[in-house]
Amino acid sequence: MANQPIFILPEGTERYSKRDALRMNITAAKVLAGIVRTTLGPKGMDKMLVNSLGDVTVTNDGATIMREMEINQPAARMLVETAKKQEEIVGDGTTTVVVIAGELLSKAEELLDDGIATSVVVKGFRNATNKAIELLNEIAIDADDKETLKKVAVTAMSGKGSDYAKDHLADIVVEAALRIEEDGESDIDNINIQRVSGDSVEDSFLAEGIVIDKAPVSKNMPKEVKDAKIAIIKYPIELKDTNIDTKIDITNPDQFEAFIKKEEEMVKELVDKVIASGANVLFCQKGIDDMAEHYLKKAGIMAYKRVKKSDMERLAKATGAKYVTDIDDLSEEKLGFAGRVYLDKLFDHELTFIEDCENPKASSIVLRGSTRYVTEQIARALDDALGVVAATIEEGKVLIGGGACEIDLVKGLREYGESVSGREQLAILKYAEALEVIPRTLIENAGLDTINLIADLKAAHEDSAFTGINVFSGEVADMKEAGVIEPLRVKIQALQSAGEASEMILRIDDMIAARNALNSTGPDESGNDASGMPPAPGMGGMPPMM
Repeated sequence: MANQPIFILPEGTERYSKRDALRMNITAAKVLAGIVRTTLGPKGMDKMLVNSLGDVTVTNDGATIMREMEINQPAARMLVETAKKQEEIVGDGTTTVVVIAGELLSKAEELLDDGIATSVVVKGFRNATNKAIELLNEIAIDADDKETLKKVAVTAMSGKGSDYAKDHLADIVVEAALRIEEDGESDIDNINIQRVSGDSVEDSFLAEGIVIDKAPVSKNMPKEVKDAKIAIIKYPIELKDTNIDTKIDITNPDQFEAFIKKEEEMVKELVDKVIASGANVLFCQKGIDDMAEHYLKKAGIMAYKRVKKSDMERLAKATGAKYVTDIDDLSEEKLGFAGRVYLDKLFDHELTFIEDCENPKASSIVLRGSTRYVTEQIARALDDALGVVAATIEEGKVLIGGGACEIDLVKGLREYGESVSGREQLAILKYAEALEVIPRTLIENAGLDTINLIADLKAAHEDSAFTGINVFSGEVADMKEAGVIEPLRVKIQALQSAGEASEMILRIDDMIAARNALNSTGPDESGNDASGMPPAPGMGGMPPMM
């Protein structure tokens, strides 16, 4: 009995302990970083992703790549969540976060192999992150003019399929962000991008108000309304469905006629409330039935149904209309105003334009492109550009790109590391080495000589802190003069996120999981997964428990 094994975990559970768990998680992070690393910079390559339904996505946006990959490995999934949070907070820098985190973990592995304790590495990395953020604040420069905002937008869109029209798109992005600015903040949720396939990207434009992807409920309604009085309601202009089973006994035609007439009166009563408010344009988040449509058309009201909530919120911001949830509360004071509301057709899309608003705090960008794939890719580039421009408006500080600020950090962190005693110094110095991955990756993706250019870059930084890599000329150059500018907030958030993610992964010394959690698509007889491909290390294909 004394030698009988005791099982405390369910059958099929897999457990990886200490160094095995750590190596597995680090490998997963390094593989994920390797996948997205080739997309970094103006010369970065694209990825083609095909989902289970056969839908194709072509992109070099880090967040999109990781979201579409459906990663199963827990540690890699933690990095994906970190990248998503980066996208939500500042709108850009997702690839940078994953690449830096992967490099930090790679350097940490070297330290662990040399016998340095995990707690020492974690503490050293944490101190290095804090020092790096302090250094970034010191080297940041002010950004308070429109030209700098344009440079920030152009930098964010470089290498994302929009290079041939990035100046035009950058002007649109800056104008849209400044239009919605309130109290030094620019909420990009108030900007929507309407994608219209057909024509050139250079035909994209910033609308003079709001654009919604809707047509009036009836083709016989007005196609244009001037001096529009706009009602925005979240109330159905139809008889409510109470979801209660009811039974009506009708024994003769007169009763049926009375029933129909009563229904008609109830619907007309709802429409009369809209007419009484003085509204001549109606946007309804709920439904509008055929009978209500008839009365609205007869009254000359331009009406829309099933309008998206996000569009309703932007309409309220642009026109000054109050969001009405009960039609009994609709009155003239709740209406918004626009100089012109009209229906237009671009290629095969019917769009409604709400223009000449008095003080719009919402706007729309109409994005054109030759195909759906082009417009999707450019839309992602615009999202990134809007995020960084908004961050710059709010923060008012920028950094020099092209690897310039990373080289400054490497130099500053090495000086800081040498002033620290004990083994933490080794972790800080490795952290400094890890940050070289950004300029090195920019050089590699451009197909240039990494060793010589890194050496030239470090030497040039002795004379100017603005020196970076010009990937187009293949030489070191003044990045401030070249207009390669990045927001301070994006870089700080990237370092914080990468540092926290790598620290979290390094602190894991045991992994216990049900078999299905690590292998959602089990291998077939040939050892391949359900897609027919051999499992990539750390991407869900776990080795069996020995």
